[in-house]
Amino acid sequence: MTDTEPPDAGEDTFIAAVRSGDTARFALLTERHRRELQVHCYRMLANYEDARDMTQETFLRAWHKRASFEGHAALRTWLYRIATNVCLDFLDKRTPVPAGLPDPGAELPHLQPYPDRMLPADPQESVVARETIELAFIVAVQRLPPRQRAVFILRDVLGWPAAKAAGALELTVASVTSALQRARVTMREQLPGRRLDWRSPGQSAAERGVVRSYIDAHERNDLDGLISLLRDDLRFAMLPDPGTVTTTAGDAVDGWVSGGLFRPGHDDWRGIATTVNRMPAAALYLRTPGDPEHRLFAVAVLHVVDGKIAELTGFDATGKPWLGLPPTR
Repeated sequence: MTDTEPPDAGEDTFIAAVRSGDTARFALLTERHRRELQVHCYRMLANYEDARDMTQETFLRAWHKRASFEGHAALRTWLYRIATNVCLDFLDKRTPVPAGLPDPGAELPHLQPYPDRMLPADPQESVVARETIELAFIVAVQRLPPRQRAVFILRDVLGWPAAKAAGALELTVASVTSALQRARVTMREQLPGRRLDWRSPGQSAAERGVVRSYIDAHERNDLDGLISLLRDDLRFAMLPDPGTVTTTAGDAVDGWVSGGLFRPGHDDWRGIATTVNRMPAAALYLRTPGDPEHRLFAVAVLHVVDGKIAELTGFDATGKPWLGLPPTR
């Protein structure tokens, strides 16, 4: 998305709806921006449920502030400005993420996956969606102070010019430029060795193959097969538990074994391949003794490098219908 997009042809209609107090028309014209605004809120907050709530708050605040829209800026710009400030208000009340600590997963118990089915259908947004929605990127962005985070997302992800970002945040252009420079330094420190142009291809055949092998290892209770898929320097976290982050495959396996994986009661698995955050993932279903069905248990999100799992982030999937996964298998 860039600032060169043509004006929204519906803005005159929107202004007319504002002036007439037509709530139904107002809702119809703003609703089409919901998905992209929700992704924006997710990048700011790293939590799907919070992003969903703050998107709804954005629409409520837009209605209350409707008289301030005069058509000088695009409707999309106006809504992004409101959404950004809604998120900043929310972050003022949230416990901040500690800086400079080694295990990002441990510091983000609120991190949630983002279901791909809720991503925007706009091809222009999809071009940049993967690397700006991947978990490592989302975690890295959370290391930025909130206003610096907002500047970085508006400038480097959405492609807004400095003056436009400054207007949205009620900052000077000089302040925005300085904040962006500091944010870029932090992001490069947090994402060493990764591309920073925020673009990557779609899921590869190799990634899909690793997901199939990961599921197969679970269904066959094949611990050795599972180990063979992991890089030695694997980073593993199971959220929302902040105490499970490990930095080697051996530590992860020891934790799985001691936790009962592939032992009676935790040895009857089924899985389906899926994607979240535009990343390969496996939805795992566990059947416990006495239960006739396999029930959704966890989603394992995989970052695959050279055919091996380099990062594995597991999320508790129980009670989360918004993931869009079947509850039983």
